[in-house]
Amino acid sequence: MEKTIRIYCRNVEEYVDIEGGSSLLELASSLGSRLVFRPICALVNNKTEALSFPVFSPKVVEFTDVSTRQGRDVYVRSLCMMLYKAVKDVFPALVLRIELSICRGNYCRLLKADGKAYEPSAEEVEKIKKRMAEIHDADIPFLRKEKLTDDVMDIFRSQDLPDKVELLETVDHLYTTYYTLDGLADSYYGPLAPSTGHIGVFDLVSYKSGFLLMAFDAADHSLPARPIDQEKMYHAFTEYLKFNKVIRVSNVGDLNRAVERRTTADLINTAEALHDKILGRISDEIAERRHRGEAQFVMIAGPSSSGKTTSCKRLAIQLMTNLITPKMISLDDYFVDREKTPRDESGDYDFESLHALDLERLSSDFNRLLAGEEINLPTYSFELGRRVETERPLRLEENDVLIIEGIHGLNPELTFGISPKSIFKIYVSALTTLRIDDHNWISTSDNRLLRRIVRDHKYRGTSALETIRRWPSVRRGEEKWIFPFAENADATFNSSLIFEIGVMRNYAEPLLRSVPRTAPQYAEAYRLLRFLSYFQPIPVSQIPATSLLREFLGGSAFKY
Repeated sequence: MEKTIRIYCRNVEEYVDIEGGSSLLELASSLGSRLVFRPICALVNNKTEALSFPVFSPKVVEFTDVSTRQGRDVYVRSLCMMLYKAVKDVFPALVLRIELSICRGNYCRLLKADGKAYEPSAEEVEKIKKRMAEIHDADIPFLRKEKLTDDVMDIFRSQDLPDKVELLETVDHLYTTYYTLDGLADSYYGPLAPSTGHIGVFDLVSYKSGFLLMAFDAADHSLPARPIDQEKMYHAFTEYLKFNKVIRVSNVGDLNRAVERRTTADLINTAEALHDKILGRISDEIAERRHRGEAQFVMIAGPSSSGKTTSCKRLAIQLMTNLITPKMISLDDYFVDREKTPRDESGDYDFESLHALDLERLSSDFNRLLAGEEINLPTYSFELGRRVETERPLRLEENDVLIIEGIHGLNPELTFGISPKSIFKIYVSALTTLRIDDHNWISTSDNRLLRRIVRDHKYRGTSALETIRRWPSVRRGEEKWIFPFAENADATFNSSLIFEIGVMRNYAEPLLRSVPRTAPQYAEAYRLLRFLSYFQPIPVSQIPATSLLREFLGGSAFKY
């Protein structure tokens, strides 16, 4: 007979005795109605675990549902495996590729065995959806397994999953965790739900040459999310997907092979050249409008750690090659004094709010500049938490363009009353197009979070724990103040670099390891560490001084 284990359950704020070897699902069942929601996973000593996790020693357990970040991730991963199973059942000769997160869902495509695209009809998409519903109704368990990596590679070879095989061949993992669903194996980089019966709200919507996999709506978990229009973002993504195909690096396994072959220097130079080419193209558009007497203001906006500042500086260089004189300001200098800053629902200062800016001063300065007057630019001291007036005169001459950088640049309220012809809007974001494998994409948010952790530590003395703690508030601000206006842009610049996470690994890992195991933020730090472990390190010495990545790592040729 197994010995009794004492578990502290945060949900009921007391110790609970269970038999050693019992699963978290059995523990949840023993709590009955005292657990007021249906859990999908749990935090065990601040690490996210599947409900199938067996308990053999005392732990601190907190059950979570789909309203949490961890719970939603588990739900979406489980939904992806159901989709894979449905595609294999309905179209066994086709290959599923989950490309990216867009339109509030995940864009998926089907490929033929020769790698050529297969465009499903609406009726075929409906067949897959119907099969997913049948899989949900059957309540089939997701079985977590762990074997020697060589054995797991054999399983994936037998299922014709070469992308997963290549990834495992390029990482130093002795054992590998995988899941099976009714005998079909797959790997996901985090836990899954106990069974398909937990995953009942979803939709498949035909989109472009594939379809969107929609999980539940963020506001009402009983309904599937509805797609939103992100046409410009889609084109920015697909431009990079074509580039990935040309350089033959589409997933982490491909990138790791480049590290092994020592060809990353060429890869880096090519990716940097693509940045220059796109910024040059945007500069040409601005120049064309400027020569018509328009586009006096260039507004550059984007979410946190998207690389807006370096994008401004590199665009300025491109504009000068078009015989235009760029002048630059940051919206950060128009922050209101700290005590006047709005607060978010957690009580923290909401620096992402539009109303953290002095809109009255901004409107006055913009209109005076357009009228040909001289203004004095404000200077904001983050150390003092208030504006410091210094002598910074600014006037726009006939051949000048004013580049204005800040997260709210696309918000029409910021430029209310100014003629749209006077403004050229650019949206900047790190739209990550590298996949882990065909069924696991890399979150754009994760890419930016890693950038911010490294930058905040280097330039602001902020710990990884504090950056991770603040991140949900930053994300809420982005959802409210930035993302709704992305489609207002005249141009979208994808600031991601296909090699960057390999470079970021050496910088981010020690910072993430510093997060105490006792802190709630440890779950996120541990998840990011596992994610980074799949990347072979790339030496920072190969990164040019003008690279956007230097904004976060240091060593930039630009002054910030």
